Amino acid sequence: MDTVSIHAAKTTLSQLLVRVEAGEEIVLARGKAPIAKLVPYNPAPIRRQFGALRDVVSVGPEFFEPLTETDLLDWE
Repeated sequence: MDTVSIHAAKTTLSQLLVRVEAGEEIVLARGKAPIAKLVPYNPAPIRRQFGALRDVVSVGPEFFEPLTETDLLDWE
């Protein structure tokens, strides 16, 4: 983790962002005191909700019947 002064960060922001995109974390400091950290943005994964497609999608009893010989050949 690299530490960069605020003045240096202002003048080289584009280069710092390229490094952050590559996965690096960079600490911004005022003098020697760290005040912020640049980290890559990783959005939280979308959580799936159980039963979200209830009453939207249905599976009939024919789904569970065995496939015909021609259907089996088509899958091979």
